[in-house]
Amino acid sequence: MSQGVRTGPEGIGQALSTAYDTALLDLDGVVYAGGSAIAHAVESLEVARAGGMRLAYVTNNALRTPGTVAEHLTELGIPTEADDVITSAQAVARLISEQVPAGARVLVIGGDGLRVALRERGLEPVESADDDPAAVVQGYGGLDLPWGRFAEASYAVARGVPWFASNTDLTIPSGRGIAPGNGAAVEVVRIATGAEPQVAGKPLPPMHRETILRTGAERPLVVGDRLDTDIEGAFNGGVDSLLVLTGVTDGRQLLAAPPQHRPTYVDADLRGLLTGQPEVTADGDGFRCGGWTATAHADRLELEGEGESLDGLRALCAAAWTAAGEGSCDLDGDKALARLGL
Repeated sequence: MSQGVRTGPEGIGQALSTAYDTALLDLDGVVYAGGSAIAHAVESLEVARAGGMRLAYVTNNALRTPGTVAEHLTELGIPTEADDVITSAQAVARLISEQVPAGARVLVIGGDGLRVALRERGLEPVESADDDPAAVVQGYGGLDLPWGRFAEASYAVARGVPWFASNTDLTIPSGRGIAPGNGAAVEVVRIATGAEPQVAGKPLPPMHRETILRTGAERPLVVGDRLDTDIEGAFNGGVDSLLVLTGVTDGRQLLAAPPQHRPTYVDADLRGLLTGQPEVTADGDGFRCGGWTATAHADRLELEGEGESLDGLRALCAAAWTAAGEGSCDLDGDKALARLGL
């Protein structure tokens, strides 16, 4: 692992795919969206793998099994084995298995990914609160999950059955836009019961532990599109991260990021794995990257110069995050971002 996670888009003189031994890649919003590969993902991952980088796919989506995910990636042109996929279903199943007896029944609110992961840990999935479950586990079950499943979870949790959640992402990207995620479904049960689940998925430690146990990564690079899951998970694990702008995070959110949400590197898409990253340097009262200089004033961020938009964004990040210190930057950066088309 890295000797200390950096919380800014600092430079590196070699391709990320050679500086790190394993890419821990999020899926939705990074590799694909709505089942289709994101532009440049397939060819970029092929080159990274050919250069010796291991690719592991780490997803908070507990709906599908690792084998199903691997088949999908292979169909997209990214040859993948089931062992290359780590899901929040696997992380939460391990967490449950450490707290209930072997062979215990677990009420499942979700899809096949949860059921397979529980059986891997010697646990028995059941469907009703009346099946005397030792635990309740909730994971993303797709857009067709019946409302009655939330009631079933609520009945069991209200009786005092321990409650677990694969993850609490409020949204999930789809081919048609942003849809409610498992976190929204968890809120339904929370409102009905007043209880709090134990959560396994990103950004929490059980998911990072599961990933490292399954990959054996020594110099991992987390690659994601979400600040509050992928990037915070990397921060919590003490490893470096690459934010790609193909998912839910936009420039305004990035500039406002508190320390735990600040990626080490920023790039447009997965082509960023194949290149280095330019250095951001102090320049008088501002920060310079490429042809751009960003400066923080009392109420706004300003950007001067010209060049690659991403260089301007990196300079703005340095100015915003330095001004914010350990907090979130509330300076107006809209005009500066508009200059970059972001």
